[in-house]
Formats: sequence, C-alpha cells, structure tokens
Amino acid sequence: MKYCPNCNAELEDAFELCWNCNYSLTEKQVIEPPPADPRMRDVSCLRCNVPLLFSGNYNFHEGEKMGVWGNLLEAFVNRESFDVYICPRCGHVDFFTPRE
Repeated sequence: MKYCPNCNAELEDAFELCWNCNYSLTEKQVIEPPPADPRMRDVSCLRCNVPLLFSGNYNFHEGEKMGVWGNLLEAFVNRESFDVYICPRCGHVDFFTPRE
C-alpha cells in the first residue's frame, strides 16, 4: 500500500491516480476532470436516490417496419429522440427530451 502525497488517502500499489482527490502520482499534480457535457443532467433515481448514469441519446421510430421493408412515406414520421439515464443500483431507466 502507498499513500497519496496530496490528501494522504491509502492507495493500492497499482494505482497511479488518487481515488479521493485525483492526484496523479506520475504527473505530480491534481488532474482536473474534463468539463461535463452541457446536455447531461444531474438527476437521481427516484427509488434509490443515487445519481443516474447517462447512457446516450437514442432514436425511436414508431411504425410497422423500417428500412427496405417499411413504407417509404412512413420513414420520417413519428421519430423521437431521447436521452437515456440508467440507475446503476436498481436498473431503473429514465427518458428525457434532449437539450439543445
């Protein structure tokens, strides 16, 4: 075991980044996380009260068939796009309209 020189947290020998303060042992400085995507939301699970994880933006199509076998006039009708967030604890899924 080793200790972080910045916050004195106990680290595994294989770790090169402190889990507590993001101090890099190789670069000898605190690493700032990349800026968050402005479209992402800070939401929590209604059941578990833990932060939901952004899974991505998904496009949904309502209709009988898509592609070669679908109705050509139906190709662009009833299409919706949603941001999907998932609870890492219980698996609950929430859909949100995307932010622009």
